[in-house]
Amino acid sequence: MKQLKIIFMGTPDFSVPALKILSQNGYEVALVVTQPDRPRGRGCKLTPPPVKATALDLGLPVVQPQTIRDPLFIDQMRALEPDLFVVVALGQILPQELLDIPPSGAVNIHGSLLPRYRGPAPIQWALINNERETGITTMLMDNGLDTGDILMTAGTRITPDDTSSTLHDRLADMGADLLIKTITGLKSHAIVPQPQDHALATYAPLLKKSDGRIDWNKPAQLIEAFIRGMTPWPGAFTFRENKRLKIFKALANTQKTTQAAGTVVRGFSDELRIATGRGTLSLCEIQGASGKRLDIKNYLRGHNIEPGSVFS
Repeated sequence: MKQLKIIFMGTPDFSVPALKILSQNGYEVALVVTQPDRPRGRGCKLTPPPVKATALDLGLPVVQPQTIRDPLFIDQMRALEPDLFVVVALGQILPQELLDIPPSGAVNIHGSLLPRYRGPAPIQWALINNERETGITTMLMDNGLDTGDILMTAGTRITPDDTSSTLHDRLADMGADLLIKTITGLKSHAIVPQPQDHALATYAPLLKKSDGRIDWNKPAQLIEAFIRGMTPWPGAFTFRENKRLKIFKALANTQKTTQAAGTVVRGFSDELRIATGRGTLSLCEIQGASGKRLDIKNYLRGHNIEPGSVFS
């Protein structure tokens, strides 16, 4: 059977396992397409995206177009005569002109069980919404946003300890494994693409730093889920006396209280318990505006927070 010539398109860490597994399984990756280098850190040093660094380590050629709609870039893709595109979190939507190039189409890996959580932040939103399960979908791309026909899916249970970081890493590895199964199935014609039920679609919009502010009026269980979804980025935060506090971990309690949401309620001496819209929330890991990330016991040694104090 003829070996497929693949053009791989991706940018962040989520894309890396898929690129690696293609190389490990002997697929011909003719080119890697990724976003341009961006300034990072305090020194604003130009830094290559994770996919570029991985591709160079694997000895693969890389291009970094400012826009994939550039006619010269599209001509370059045609000239390579690829059989298949593999697209994993590239960060740009492929126009139909590009999608029409490979005869086997463009396979995308998406971090949810489509049609739920279409969009750029499916992992965070599954956690924020306190879902019990999520997963990976491979699909044939069309010119919509995550609307293409489904090829394969794989599910995973969301554990009480999962954050967007742990779930991201697990789904990235699952996506790589599912990609190989998908390509094998496409080559053997064992997979029949299934249209999505668009009536069941939900959207997972991009998150901004300001989205991390905790709403204490929500139930404690949902705030706990919100914190896990926001960790490590954009980060869950609150204010006390106009000072910003970042919250990394918390635990919901069923304790009833008559205190207003956001008010510190009495608990054990090494505990910081906050009233919410329903129940209370015990903060477990916290970081002050200019301090280190600390467990709550160590944080309280240097910060006296009396019952009745208010978080907003």
